[in-house]
Amino acid sequence: MNNKTKAIITDLDRTLLRTDKSISERTKRALEECRKKGILIMAATARPPRDILQFEKMLEPVAVTAANGAVVLLPDKTLTFAIPKESGERIIEKALKYPDVFLSIEMSDGIYSNRDIPEWKPVVYDGFPLLPNETELIKILISSSKRPLYEGIEDILTEDVYYSLAKGDLIQIMKKGATKWNGVKAMLNHFDISQSDAVYFGDDNDDIEPIKNCGIGVAVKNAISPVLACADVITESNDNDGVAKYIEENIL
Repeated sequence: MNNKTKAIITDLDRTLLRTDKSISERTKRALEECRKKGILIMAATARPPRDILQFEKMLEPVAVTAANGAVVLLPDKTLTFAIPKESGERIIEKALKYPDVFLSIEMSDGIYSNRDIPEWKPVVYDGFPLLPNETELIKILISSSKRPLYEGIEDILTEDVYYSLAKGDLIQIMKKGATKWNGVKAMLNHFDISQSDAVYFGDDNDDIEPIKNCGIGVAVKNAISPVLACADVITESNDNDGVAKYIEENIL
């Protein structure tokens, strides 16, 4: 066992989870062996908190960074970094002026969209750009089959937000400071663990900062090129149990 490793932090989709969203038995065993050795398991994901419940029993994370860092679930409290209502409505109004815009917003009470998304099961809402209620606006998701949206994305943002691109075409807009890396730091600080004693696994743009800053940053083979370029180690793909393989060979 690598005695320096005190925490394992992993992204979920396309990293720990297989493409069919399952967690392999090999991965479950590797994580369980880590827990037995006192290594803390944490998750950092773009998924909202409500969408992580299905994996909690299998992963048993001690803390979770959700919604790309907009929500951090700690054992005794939840940290939320919401987009101000005025900023959110201004961004949505500008976004809807672009052709063929697919818009979804993650509120603290659920997801709302201008079209149905069977996989997400949102509330289809026709009142945009106004927000549907007074709960917190966690994240804005927009995409389009047309290029103008992507070429003009900087023009629709307010000063208190930033954006990242996921899966090549999904624009995610969050409040400044709501990043995976800030969430990871909050989790490590809560348990008084140095970032140098943590191993991070990821595959996409939002994983670059924690991969660079944790003690060891591991990219799965199916990660995007910038992630592969900055990782300390490249392991097997998510469908070939890359996270489990690294843990077995380097931590256990």
